[in-house]
Amino acid sequence: MIFKKRTLARLRLTAAACCISFCCLALPAPPAAAQDDVLALERSSKAFSAVVKKAGPAVVYISVEHEIKRDSKQFEEMFGADEFLRRFFGDQLDQFQQQQPKQPQRPQPQRPQRPFKQEGAGSGFIISPDGLILTNNHVVEKADKITVKLADKREFNAKVVGTDPQSDVALIKIEGSNLPTLPLGDSNELEVGEWVIAIGSPFELSQSVTVGVVSATGRNKIGINDYENFIQTDAAINPGNSGGPLLNIHGQAIGINTAIFSRTGGYMGIGFAIPINMAKSIEEQLRSHGKVIRGWLGLIIQDMDEGLAQSFGLGKSEGVLVSEVTTGSPAEKAGLKQGDVVLALNGATLTDVSDLRNRIAMIAPGTAVTLDIIRDGGKQQQVSVLIAEQPSDFSEGGKAKIKQQNSSLMDKLGLTLQELTPELAEQFSYSKGQGVIVAEVEAGSPADNVGIEPGQLIEEVNRVRVRNLAEVKEALKKGGNQVLLRVRAGEFSRYVALKYEE
Repeated sequence: MIFKKRTLARLRLTAAACCISFCCLALPAPPAAAQDDVLALERSSKAFSAVVKKAGPAVVYISVEHEIKRDSKQFEEMFGADEFLRRFFGDQLDQFQQQQPKQPQRPQPQRPQRPFKQEGAGSGFIISPDGLILTNNHVVEKADKITVKLADKREFNAKVVGTDPQSDVALIKIEGSNLPTLPLGDSNELEVGEWVIAIGSPFELSQSVTVGVVSATGRNKIGINDYENFIQTDAAINPGNSGGPLLNIHGQAIGINTAIFSRTGGYMGIGFAIPINMAKSIEEQLRSHGKVIRGWLGLIIQDMDEGLAQSFGLGKSEGVLVSEVTTGSPAEKAGLKQGDVVLALNGATLTDVSDLRNRIAMIAPGTAVTLDIIRDGGKQQQVSVLIAEQPSDFSEGGKAKIKQQNSSLMDKLGLTLQELTPELAEQFSYSKGQGVIVAEVEAGSPADNVGIEPGQLIEEVNRVRVRNLAEVKEALKKGGNQVLLRVRAGEFSRYVALKYEE
C-alpha cells in the first residue's frame, strides 16, 4: 500500500510537472525580433496616418457644371412628328399632305432655348493660404460654374486663373484666408520603389486615401497629353481622383494625379501623375500671365533605334533624329538640317523625343541654347540656337497638332497619323513596328468616307510596308492623286483607295 501510494503520488507529481511544462510551451514569450517587426509595422501605419491627417485638410473636392443650350424648334425639326411619320410612310406622307386643304398660317410663339446641364467632379489641393488650387485642366475645362468643397465641409465658388491643356494643368482660386495648404516637394528626387499616397475623391467619395509605390518615372508617349513626363504608380487612382495630390512620405505633393491605364474604366494597377516640378513651372506662368509661354525650336524629330543608327553611321542608338526642319524656325536659322542627330542640350544628354520636347518647352523665349549634334556620320559638333516663342497656332482645340512628314497630303485625305509607341501598341493590341496609328479622322473626308477610324493601323501605303512616319512620307510620293492603304482593325486588315483633288 505504501508503495502504491508513493507510486500514485509520484504519478500525480509527474502529471503536474507535465502540465506545468505544457503550459510553458503553449505560451512562449515572443522573440525580441518579432516584437521589433510588429513595432516597425505599427510605426509605418502611424506614419501614413500622420501624413494623411496633416495633408487631408488641403485636399478639396471640385464639382463643375457646364450649361448646354439647345433650340427646341431645331429639335422638333430634327425629330418632330413629320420626321417620325416619314420614317414609316416615306413619300406617301408627302402625297397625303399635298392633298389636304391649305390651312391659314398662325403666328407661332417664340420657343425659348432649353438649357441642359452637364456635371462633373474631380479633386485638387490648396497651395496658398489665399485660396490658389492646383488641379487638372480636364476637370475644369469648359465649366460655367466651379464649386470647391473643403474637408471641413465649407463650400466656395471658384474661378479659373489659367489653364494649360497641353500639360493638363489648371490653376483655380477661391476667396479665403488662412486656408490649409499642402507643401510642394521635389519630384526630381523621387525614386522608383518609394512609398506614395494618393488622396482624392474617386466616384465622389471625398478624402479617399490609397497607398502604393512609385512604379516608374519619366513615362512619356502615353498619348494623354502633348507634354508628358509622368510618374507611374500602383496607388489606386480611379475616376474622380483627377487633380488630387500624390504625396511622398513627408506629406509633400510630388505629383498631380491625372490618368489611369484601364481596359474597363476602373483601376487596374497603373496610374499616372504629373510631376510637381513641371506643375510648379506651369503654375508660376499661369499665375503671372494666365497662360503658359513655351519655347520653340522648330524641329520635327523622332526616336533613334539600332537600324536608324546604322543607317546614319552611328556606333550606337543615341539621341534624337531630325526628320524635318520647319521653314523660318530658330532651328533653320541656326543651320540645323534634316538627318542631323541631336545628342545633348546644354551639355545634358537627351534620352528621347519627349525629353528634348519637354526641355525646349520650359526654356524662356529669347534664351540661347547649345545643341550637340552629329551630321552625316561625322564628328560631333555644337550649334547655338536662339529659342523663340511657340507659335499661337501650334495647338488647335487645346491639343497640339500631331506633325507628320506630309501634312498637306494628309490634310487632303483627312488623316492625322501618329507613331505607334509601345504604350499605344499595348493599348490597341498591336505589335511594335507594325505600322502607324490613326489619331484623328476628319468628318466628311476621303478617309472618313471609306470607314477609317481612330485607333486603326496603317500597315501599307501604295503597296509599300510602313512602320513609321518617315516611311509613310516616302511611300506617299507614289500614286498620283490616289493613295492605296492597307488598314488593320483588330485581327483583320483591308485595302482602301483614297482619292483626293490636287
